[in-house]
Amino acid sequence: MTTARRIDVQLGERSYPVHIGPGARSLLPGIVARTGAARAVVVSARPAGTVPDPGVAHRVIRAQDGEHRKTLATVHELCRGFAEFGLTRADLVISCGGGTTTDVVGLAASLYHRGVAVVHLPTTLLAQVDAAVGGKTAVNLPEGKNLVGAYWQPRAVLCDTELLSTLPREEWANGYGEIARCHFIGAGDLRGLPVHEQIAASVALKASVVAADERDAGLRHILNYGHTLGHALERATDFALRHGEGVAIGTVFAGRLAGALGRVGRARVTEHLETVRAYGLRERLPADVRTAELVALMRQDKKATTGLTFVLDGPSGVERVEDVPESVVVSTLAEMGRERS
Repeated sequence: MTTARRIDVQLGERSYPVHIGPGARSLLPGIVARTGAARAVVVSARPAGTVPDPGVAHRVIRAQDGEHRKTLATVHELCRGFAEFGLTRADLVISCGGGTTTDVVGLAASLYHRGVAVVHLPTTLLAQVDAAVGGKTAVNLPEGKNLVGAYWQPRAVLCDTELLSTLPREEWANGYGEIARCHFIGAGDLRGLPVHEQIAASVALKASVVAADERDAGLRHILNYGHTLGHALERATDFALRHGEGVAIGTVFAGRLAGALGRVGRARVTEHLETVRAYGLRERLPADVRTAELVALMRQDKKATTGLTFVLDGPSGVERVEDVPESVVVSTLAEMGRERS
């Protein structure tokens, strides 16, 4: 029997549980049974046997994690696979993989038959602390990250911490970038806690924010802390820099930018740097990215409506700040320093 902790995302009729802990994936057959689905498609980027038998007739579609697979072409392929199996609106899709897989599968599920139920089984730290929870699904365009998407809440999320034991070092860093930014948006200091507690705290914070603002009308913008520069860095490096690593650098930048704008004092700026360092994360800009390119990419950020827009700390807490002067952004980027090539 699993000892997973349960955190509920409270959205009325669309509420769902997030189960966190060793063996959480064993809950899958019971969850599938409660949906009433007669058939399921499992989209998995992990080895065979990672996903338990869902208890109904099912087909497995092999997938690949990675930003280069987060495209409309992949969504098209998945939907054709659903149709070939004869999946109906009353059936179920199950995702198994990292954050890019849960994103793509969630979007495909939201579109097929105008919406079929989906259950996420995230297998990376990044996906468990953030990507699989909250109902945001999206794919990339050449012009920007996550520009085509939909809100589609899952029926359940199963964060099995046993699946993290085989993660390579870079995937741990990928997840810790998201955990580090949680320090500044309400999760408290998570440094030094066991990983299952860090995941639970991050999920609990996100669940509360999503319950209050499901569709980004206001509060949910805080979840994008560190993401404006982070997304730009991903694209500028053709995704050689992973999402969480970019968010970590973006978090240091957010602290520096808030300081440059007089929104926070020197101690708070330093706290950003010290927190990112505590997780062993990158803090400087990659050597070969051009400042002008980063600024241009940040102008294309999906939350930007008026000029350069960032989510920043300040005297009233974290909030979206529009029309940040480009000169301040450029000078703050210069202060970040560069990694050695």
